Amino acid sequence: MKISFLGPAYPYRGGLAAFNERLARQLVSECKEVDIRTFKLQYPGILFPGKTQFTGSPQPEGLRIVRELNSINPFNWIRTGLKLKRERPDILLIRYWIPFMAPCLGTVARIVKANKYTLIISIVDNVFPHEKRLGDRLLTKYFMRCLDGAVALSYTVQKDIESFRNDIPLGLTYHPIFDNYGRKTSRNEALKALKLDPKPSYLLFFGFVREYKGLDLLIEAFADSRLRGKNLKLLVAGEFYNNEESYRKLISKYGLEDDVIIYNRFIDDNEVGLFFSGADLVVQPYKSATQSGVTQIAYQFEKPMLVTDTGGLKEIVKHQKCGYVVKPEPGEIADAILDYFVNERKHVFTECVKQEKLKFSWSKMTDTINEVFYKCLLQQLIKAL
Repeated sequence: MKISFLGPAYPYRGGLAAFNERLARQLVSECKEVDIRTFKLQYPGILFPGKTQFTGSPQPEGLRIVRELNSINPFNWIRTGLKLKRERPDILLIRYWIPFMAPCLGTVARIVKANKYTLIISIVDNVFPHEKRLGDRLLTKYFMRCLDGAVALSYTVQKDIESFRNDIPLGLTYHPIFDNYGRKTSRNEALKALKLDPKPSYLLFFGFVREYKGLDLLIEAFADSRLRGKNLKLLVAGEFYNNEESYRKLISKYGLEDDVIIYNRFIDDNEVGLFFSGADLVVQPYKSATQSGVTQIAYQFEKPMLVTDTGGLKEIVKHQKCGYVVKPEPGEIADAILDYFVNERKHVFTECVKQEKLKFSWSKMTDTINEVFYKCLLQQLIKAL
């Protein structure tokens, strides 16, 4: 089977690129012929809120990655589409995560499928973005209309896809664990490497900081008087994509300057394991969500989690077993943090995480892609008859 994969990959950084590269490796290990067509230009600088879109890590070995797409150049879309149309992959596998990419990805897909051979299958992170903009629904509709099949990463996303397309094969498989960030180290070893005191307990908020991720809710929860004197520290590890100063003011308002430690930068792949190995509880206080790679990193490093009852997060974390699922409210977040440390839940929750992580394998992801592919073939055969 020949698969061409459209989506972020090296030299771009972040969870989407890491996921795509790891999935490509799994497909190659299953004897598929795979190439990734990534971007020459992903986001114009004026639209990118971070410091850089590019990684400083070396190019991954053993993967064919071609920089081909320009997200804002229609002539590039046509050239890329015609090239892939001639190459006739069995599957054009497209990663869809934001409506901004719909014109580019949707146009390439339409040109490719005109060869009457290649099937268009998308792995869909979000149908509706967390930060909504005018035209999102129209753009997403344009993209969805080109698909032969789709794979959703949560039940929430599956239902959203069905609101556009209930006539194509759909697969559901949860985001696999991120097992490409190195080995788990001991807590003390990790904290020593991060130059942190091992005596306190550490909460970890990890990843790009955006308004919908609810860091403000976590800071307010962390200020709860019941948590004072419990020797807790909050680590915020990730680049701020919105105003850092507003969070600093909130920290100052509650007198938490000594208890909140901020790393306002992109966390390199070789550091990710240190933050998770050193953490006692990973907290995702999101105001909206579909699913999150952070949860799957926490599973890999066998860390209990606190997530909010939004989108697909509640599908991934078993409440009161692997962690907590609470409403995105400071009081409920504080209640869960207090319960975790006062009642010493760490050992019991960690054992559940170790068992639950076995569900999230990369082979399950590829099995779902294969299943959707063969259902698409069957659907086409029935139509031809």
